[in-house]
Amino acid sequence: SFFSQANTKGIDEIKNLETDFNGRIGVYALDTGSGKSFSYKANERFPLCSSFKGFLAAAVLKGSQDNQLNLNQIVNYNTRSLEFYSPITTKYKDNGMSLGDMAAAALQYSDNGATNIILERYIGGPEGMTKFMRSIGDKDFRLDRWELDLNTAIPGDERDTSTPAAVAKSLKTLALGNILNEREKETYQTWLKGNTTGAARIRASVPSDWVVGDKTGSCGAYGTANDYAVVWPKNRAPLIISVYTTKNEKEAKHEDKV
Repeated sequence: SFFSQANTKGIDEIKNLETDFNGRIGVYALDTGSGKSFSYKANERFPLCSSFKGFLAAAVLKGSQDNQLNLNQIVNYNTRSLEFYSPITTKYKDNGMSLGDMAAAALQYSDNGATNIILERYIGGPEGMTKFMRSIGDKDFRLDRWELDLNTAIPGDERDTSTPAAVAKSLKTLALGNILNEREKETYQTWLKGNTTGAARIRASVPSDWVVGDKTGSCGAYGTANDYAVVWPKNRAPLIISVYTTKNEKEAKHEDKV
């Protein structure tokens, strides 16, 4: 299994991969059954790109649970111009969408219009998003900008970054922990499982009969891309995996197969 190989073998493999990749790769994986973990550069900062939207959707569910937000509320935005890559919000622009559907669109389709509208009207902007992550015990996550500005991925720039370890722990807290009640947690897991953007990433590397719930990010600069997932193997406790990658060259393309 992923964890039974000696960590050193896994680390050597990643080092070789990293050399070919010409950049940095950060990995954190946790077997929630045994408590064993694997990490490589897991405490280094990497650009979040769109991956923060998975946590944005959880923030909406927490708001609903606390009776501060109503998932069934219709959000109207027909007078607002939509950001580049807003496939779902564009479709429903005339009549609006429910807040719940909008949060699901941000997670499952990486819809930028949905993301910024939720940030703007319900979460308190990037600062409010960061505050939510602090409230669940995440000290590393930081969101500083909006879509699409947050995708610059400049090496050494700490804006809009987190660490693979912090991302994995926050995912575990939200998807499997006790911050969300059973109903909200079930919704969150369903949204993650229904993600449409991750087929070539973590989903591609696990057996096809394992269930995966994930959120990807791709910045479009410095070959920066990532994915984090809850993986439910057959008859075993879930695994939590986060993989973050970034390259040294601005024009470099990302590589899903990593």
